[in-house]
Amino acid sequence: MSKYYYLVAGLPNLAFDDKKLPYAPSAFKEELFAHLSSKDARLFGLFALRTDNKNLLEHLRQPASWEFQPGGSLTAEAADHYMELVTQEREGERVSKQAFSGLPPYLHAFLRLWQESAGEASPIAWEDRLAALYYAYAMGCKNRFAAEWFALNLNVNNTLAALTCRKFGLDRNLYIVGQTAVCEHLRTSNARDFDLGDQAEALHLDELLRLADETDLMRREKAIDQLKWNWLDEATESKVFDFESLLAYYFKLEMLERWATLDRETGEQAFRTLVGKMKKGSDKTLDEFKRNNTK
Repeated sequence: MSKYYYLVAGLPNLAFDDKKLPYAPSAFKEELFAHLSSKDARLFGLFALRTDNKNLLEHLRQPASWEFQPGGSLTAEAADHYMELVTQEREGERVSKQAFSGLPPYLHAFLRLWQESAGEASPIAWEDRLAALYYAYAMGCKNRFAAEWFALNLNVNNTLAALTCRKFGLDRNLYIVGQTAVCEHLRTSNARDFDLGDQAEALHLDELLRLADETDLMRREKAIDQLKWNWLDEATESKVFDFESLLAYYFKLEMLERWATLDRETGEQAFRTLVGKMKKGSDKTLDEFKRNNTK
């Protein structure tokens, strides 16, 4: 495991209530890549895939007008090329595995799903179908910290989605992402603790139950980020000069940047609009809100 003594020692301290960022996350990422080992750079690439996910899905929906957002590695030309390859596969042509070497397997699987349904509306939102594939892929990485960070975000998002569905009488099957044992409990159990038993504490269930009743939505969102911030501190306590500490620093910068640009009125309106669409059967989901507003 590579150590980054000089780089970590030179980083300004971050506090959850900081109003001014020492770096923009994008600038920190650019600086970081100049120092990372090839192995750590590949691991960091797992998180850049969040941008590729959004770009690919919006490109499929708006092939002529969507402008790819910076931060990912997938281009519009590459997306079109892979779509052509998937078409050839479905028509029975032989396409070598090497032809897909630049595309993560879960995106390959997603393109197949999209073509099989011709991109038509689905009871389960396309954002959620892609997120399920992404989380399964990311949680399979060999780095324990990264895998557990993905699991934390998946479980927090799903728990809040399940609680919102319970509150508004919505079908949880349409909004819970993933195929883990925890996901299944959240989909099917009517118990207050979703029958999670000994796992409830590790999943921060009591805290999330309290937050679900918080009427100040901005305060609730900040409390969710505080939970994640605390997790990052605990997870890197013994890894001060390891790559994991640099990842944690990056995630904290993302949180601070989001709060620097998100005002109370915007957050309240976004949430209330989304819940209204959920109740009308829109393919916009609570998890989409969390992906856009809670990193």
